[in-house]
Amino acid sequence: MSVQFGIDRYLNEAPPMRNARIALVTNHAACTSSYLPSRQALLGRGFQVTRLFSPEHGLQTAGADGQAMVDGMDLLTGLPVKSLYGVSLKPSAEDLQDIDIVLVDLPDVGCRCYTYLWTMTYVMEACAESGKTLIVLDRPNPISGAMDLAEGPGLTDESCASFIGRWNIPLRHSCTIGELARFWAGTKIKDLDLRVISANGWSRKMFYHDWASSFVPTSPAIASAEACLLYPGLCLSEATNLSEGRGTAMAFRVLGAPWMHAQEVADEFNRLQLPGITARAITFAPDAAKYQGQACNGIMLHATETRYVRPVFAGIALIKLIRDLHLDNFRWATYPTHVNPTGEKHLDRLLGIADAESLFDLQWNAFCETAKFLLDCAQWKEQIAPYLLYE
Repeated sequence: MSVQFGIDRYLNEAPPMRNARIALVTNHAACTSSYLPSRQALLGRGFQVTRLFSPEHGLQTAGADGQAMVDGMDLLTGLPVKSLYGVSLKPSAEDLQDIDIVLVDLPDVGCRCYTYLWTMTYVMEACAESGKTLIVLDRPNPISGAMDLAEGPGLTDESCASFIGRWNIPLRHSCTIGELARFWAGTKIKDLDLRVISANGWSRKMFYHDWASSFVPTSPAIASAEACLLYPGLCLSEATNLSEGRGTAMAFRVLGAPWMHAQEVADEFNRLQLPGITARAITFAPDAAKYQGQACNGIMLHATETRYVRPVFAGIALIKLIRDLHLDNFRWATYPTHVNPTGEKHLDRLLGIADAESLFDLQWNAFCETAKFLLDCAQWKEQIAPYLLYE
């Protein structure tokens, strides 16, 4: 059986509701299973979509990471677009006053620090405050919903809360966006009229290539399913002076710097024999972001057995190895964005733990033991269980 997204089911099963005025929270990566943009498909079926809201990277998913996006007009549909990653992160009461239903159709990559999730939480709050019905059109998690693959840390320290993690969920959460909406409606946002249109034909153990043959990039740096899988770990390198491959076609699949001893790093990483993943030394030259125009010595990670990859541990182990092998060159770095202009404490915000840099000061055995404790998700599995939609 082929997988149907929430948008497919909504188009086929819901009446057009020609008199209901709809606001759609979406971007160009949100398509039907036949790759038709969701906003175009809804209008084609007679739904009265009157306004669009867009998350980080804008409606066209072309904006640079952390860059504020402005309001505009959608060339595809002619509809007005209100940015929820600009002057405001949340729809105002005025934005919703002439709206009957708010639809959310956004792709997610299965990682807490990917901001589309948090845009949804602000929309949920706005709908609860305005008394509007919110319908989430669910999508499969591209890096699976297998709960045994979930990895922390959780965001248990409120000082680490930010737009890359408002509330406490694991870094790799193993949920769909609809399941998280149900969880937050049950634990954080009361009095919300929430409906989730689930996907059909998807099971928790499936990865992207089990249900789709071609990947739709969800943002400029997430251009492949393998980048999705590795992102929960390699995103942590944003807080370092290592290039995570932005400005190349391999973002979040490579890591490097002009000063890095690439072959030594690859050899040391492979000696760890982490399940389902291997590294090889390469050279790359970013045309944007860190080390723009410079040749970087780096490694490329390859997921050889997707089911066994633990990207968060792989990411922190790799940063630990590079740091220890390059004490004279490795540095922690700020990462300025629209929502964190100073870029301070970026690693704390990504990992969700205060003083996160100190983790990497530990000796290797202590580092591994501490990481094992931080990444454990036994409590999460119990907490999220009542809100899951899929087997």
